[in-house]
Amino acid sequence: QVQLVESGGGLGQPGGSLRLSCAASGFAFSLRPMSWYRRAPGKEREFIAGIDSFRADTNYADSVKDRFTISRDHATKTLYLQMNSLKPEDTALYYCSTTVGVLNYWGQGTQVTVSS
Repeated sequence: QVQLVESGGGLGQPGGSLRLSCAASGFAFSLRPMSWYRRAPGKEREFIAGIDSFRADTNYADSVKDRFTISRDHATKTLYLQMNSLKPEDTALYYCSTTVGVLNYWGQGTQVTVSS
């Protein structure tokens, strides 16, 4: 079965960095586009970054562009999100996601809190 397990969240300092990981299993990871989303307190879940399967083309929400970098390692079936220049408004529960067939899959999320 498809499993997505996020890790790497925690407390970050404003201006600091964190790196999130998403371990994938149960599907052909190298063939599927992958994405990161987040849900801040009191807000809707929002797309923040995506990466396709072959050329690894990426796209980002304006709110994180030039600060966050999405990447993937096909050998370890792991998706990453490098988060730099953190801001308090980056505080949220971060999820990785993929679509297999007609179903969307989500991990359980990893909490990121940015505070001094």
